[in-house]
Order: sequence, then structure tokens, then C-alpha cells
Amino acid sequence: MRLFISVLAFLALTVTAGAQATRPTGSVTPQIESVLRAIKAADKGLLAVSEEDGRFLRVLVATRNAKSILEIGAASGYSGIWLGLGARESGGRVVAIEYDPQRAREAADNVRKAGVGDVVRVIRGDAFAEIPKLPGTFDLVFLDAWKPDYKKFFDLVFPRLTPGGVFVAHNVVNKKNEMEPFLRTIFTHPSLYTTIVSPSGEGMSVSYKTK
Repeated sequence: MRLFISVLAFLALTVTAGAQATRPTGSVTPQIESVLRAIKAADKGLLAVSEEDGRFLRVLVATRNAKSILEIGAASGYSGIWLGLGARESGGRVVAIEYDPQRAREAADNVRKAGVGDVVRVIRGDAFAEIPKLPGTFDLVFLDAWKPDYKKFFDLVFPRLTPGGVFVAHNVVNKKNEMEPFLRTIFTHPSLYTTIVSPSGEGMSVSYKTK
């Protein structure tokens, strides 16, 4: 467990430093880079995660060897593509749920254009209704939806998070006042180890389920 937390700290430092460094050639293909840039250019509502956060998610999925990944709040597919790249390396699959019909269509289209449609499935609908329809358990959950609902989503998903699984939530630094019940829960839950990483300043909580 200490090793896992140490790895998280190392990853956070590495990703933060990487934001100021030249990206390594081949880290993503030109095709994927083009799609990611197009999503950012069209993202007037600033719904997509930062590139640094996306890269962190990819590394987290790969290093945790996550097979079943759930994204709650897909927006236009930016984070889903990064999760898909991690899933490609771990042999996993991503289910990304988006409430808004237009954004869900954009997400599915962008996932296809990025070439990760074989590992990322976009579902349009209310996540509270769609999650119970999904089979099995989850190795990694990424939550980036309506902030006051974070606690409700956690309560819904936590029983299906595998022991050793990871629950990741976005905007826990810059919007922490909108999710206080959730933050209080993840820091006091007896079956979780939680830390905060801030590759881009928006902040992500990373909670490891021990049992």
C-alpha cells in the first residue's frame, strides 16, 4: 500500500513536470493528437480535463492494470480518449456515460476519430439510471460530472468497486466547496486510502479501496 501511494506521488510530480517539458515523440499518434486538439479548440464551456490530467489518467489506468473502467461525465470525449489509451495498454474496456445528447454524440464521434472506439463505449443517458444496467464490477472509476452529486455517485458506485480498485474524482481543488460531503466521505471512509494530486491545478482525488 505504501508503495502504491509512493507511486502516485511520483506520477503526480512526473506529470506536473511533464507539463513544462517537450512531449516525447510517439507519446500519442498524430491522429490522436489532432483529435485532442480539436476537442480543446471547440471546448467553449471548459468541460474537458487538462492535457496533464488526461495523461495522468492514462498512466493510472495502465499502472493499475485496470480492466473495467467507468467514466461518469464524458463531455466531448477528451478524458475518455486518454482513459482508452490506458485501457489499450492494460487490456481493459471503458464505458463513458454522458447526460447531454449533443456532447454524447460528439464524444462517440471523437472516440471513433481517435481510433479507440474498440475499447471505449459512450452511453448517452442519466448515469444514475445507466450505471445499474451495467454488469460486473469496476477496477477504476473516473467522476467528472455535476459536482453536488459527487457523494450520490460515490454511494452508487463504491459497492461495485473491486478491492484494490481506484475511484478518481476531478475538480476537487478548484471546486471543492461544491462537493464537501463527498470529500469528507473519501477522507474518512474506513476502506479507502485517499490522496489529492494536482497535475493542472484543478485537482483530482485518488482513492484506493482496500477491502
